[in-house]
Amino acid sequence: MSESNPINRWRANFYTGLAIVLPAIISLAIVKWLFGTISNVTDFLLFFLHWLPLDQRWIYVDGVSGPMLLHWKLVALALAVTLITLIGRYARHYLGKQAIRLLDLLMLKVPLLNKIYGAIKQVNEALTMSKGSSFKQVVLLEFPGKGMYSLGFITNEDHQEVQLRTPQPIVSVFVPTTPNPTSGFIVLVPQADLVKLEMSVADGLKFIVSLGTVAPDYRAQAMASLASQSPTLPGGAANPVR
Repeated sequence: MSESNPINRWRANFYTGLAIVLPAIISLAIVKWLFGTISNVTDFLLFFLHWLPLDQRWIYVDGVSGPMLLHWKLVALALAVTLITLIGRYARHYLGKQAIRLLDLLMLKVPLLNKIYGAIKQVNEALTMSKGSSFKQVVLLEFPGKGMYSLGFITNEDHQEVQLRTPQPIVSVFVPTTPNPTSGFIVLVPQADLVKLEMSVADGLKFIVSLGTVAPDYRAQAMASLASQSPTLPGGAANPVR
């Protein structure tokens, strides 16, 4: 069909406009969802408003109870940021460290809560440890089957028991799902079967979140250098990690 057809012109204009507007709409929707989710928790910090001689219409959207007005939500968020900063500063001193250790002991002694708290604490420590990001390196590996390659992130190279029972050096690799990189698979892979990539962890996450449509730029000279220095894997992959 000819592009002079009004329907074809409308379709082309619509898809072009959608490509421009959709990223902004999704970004704003995510920000709104995050703000709403966080404010549902931080609003609790303003519990003392009930004790002040204020008209409820100045506090709540419906003038009685429930969601607070936007300016109070912003006040609660600022208060939460301030409290978190103060806790972080306090935790850097000896008394603060002892108080946190005591809190951990109490939380870990409560049935059911200790399982949830312990798991969340371990994940949080893994993601915020001072040695750097828990994602150490972007790699390529054959997953979920032979001849099919997936992007993964090395998370750990120290597996004492596993290493004693396997003949080759083993590393753990997190293979995230797309477009949600917070879920995925942990696979233990021989180091020789991995292909190290030069892309950064941030670029690797962008590639996954974008369903593979946003691929990082790669310097042609770097590609030529890799090709001249190392053999390729079956299927055209780059040099393996040795």
